[in-house]
Amino acid sequence: MARHRALEMFGRSGNPAFKSKAFTHRSSDFSTDEVMTLSGAVNKTGLYLFLCVLSGSWTWNIFFNSGDPSSVTGLMIFGLIGGFIAAMVTIFKPTAANISAPIYALLQGLAIGGISAMYESAFDGIVMQAVALTFGTLAALLLAYKSGLIKPTENFRLMLFAATGGIFVLYLVSFVMSFFGSSIGFIHSNSLMGIGFSLVVVAVAALNLVLDFDFIEQAAEQGAPKYLEAYGAFSLMVTLIWLYLEILRLLSKLYSRN
Repeated sequence: MARHRALEMFGRSGNPAFKSKAFTHRSSDFSTDEVMTLSGAVNKTGLYLFLCVLSGSWTWNIFFNSGDPSSVTGLMIFGLIGGFIAAMVTIFKPTAANISAPIYALLQGLAIGGISAMYESAFDGIVMQAVALTFGTLAALLLAYKSGLIKPTENFRLMLFAATGGIFVLYLVSFVMSFFGSSIGFIHSNSLMGIGFSLVVVAVAALNLVLDFDFIEQAAEQGAPKYLEAYGAFSLMVTLIWLYLEILRLLSKLYSRN
């Protein structure tokens, strides 16, 4: 019963990854008595970050050894498409997360390594700043969550879910418009409006970390199924990657104004 309550709680989350059928199963649906632990989720998150950095360093080195963006374009596209497929597998078949989540981390690393290298070639030092800000934000929000300074109430979840969904729709519309030679200008602009938009997106991405912390902690306390360690770590990785890329975008806009 406790495990079922934990899964129902996850189903109300603002993180799209937590909307899958993983959180509607009953405890009787599983053939193992193993349960999720907080340390297990933390260890898996560390492993996935390591895998992402490992594959990312490969495309990073290829780019800087050749100095030609086309040398990593194919790997980046493969990483983006493959990572998307791995993410969909993880979301719609969460019991496969122990396999699909590390694959997702490796494939996303290919894309992020290339993207980071291109930003670094344009703005020296930007990647280290983005990495530091990402993990600094992670630590600060974890501290705020554990201290009770930020509480993921139901209204907080609904507000953040609406904001995240609105950003996703805006990006999707801009992506579709790009096929017709147009775009939503302020998304990419270094104007004050463009910088303000990026600040809002970074804030929304960062606050999603609070929901991730809460969901993982509550599931572990309620004895959720063991495979949710990998699934929770995957969801946290999705948010961290989004936050890192948005911080890179924001810093690039600030750099380009100098």
